[in-house]
Amino acid sequence: MSTPQQTRRLDALTLEVVELIGEVVARYHADYEEAAAVHALTGAQAKLLGLLSLEPLPMRKLANRLKCEPSNVTGIVDRLEARGLAERRPDPADRRVKLAAATEEGRRVAKSLRESLRFASEPLAGLADEEREVLRVLLRRMLDQ
Repeated sequence: MSTPQQTRRLDALTLEVVELIGEVVARYHADYEEAAAVHALTGAQAKLLGLLSLEPLPMRKLANRLKCEPSNVTGIVDRLEARGLAERRPDPADRRVKLAAATEEGRRVAKSLRESLRFASEPLAGLADEEREVLRVLLRRMLDQ
């Protein structure tokens, strides 16, 4: 027997919202891949560079955030490092740990990537401030559950 929560999750409105979220995600990824390609980056390279532009991170934490194996992260960082977009440095808190960090050029490219994402910015700009605030609250609530 289904619980009230399960029944509520399967109603038509919920299913439509799930489909719309899926479409938003698909369009965002397509736009992100296109923006990355302009900089001759893969989507994974661009995502990792975006994370590193915010703060230096150890490889294990990068792997967790990207939901992949640490060996994959090592290869991505190697390719970014070869292009001068990232570097490895010792962790000041534990010199045995290496941090990956964006270089100045890497931060510039990451900023350019964020600014070129049309799908996310153009439709949102069409919403009133209050609508964007409501959307932010709802999305945060969904992610906190």
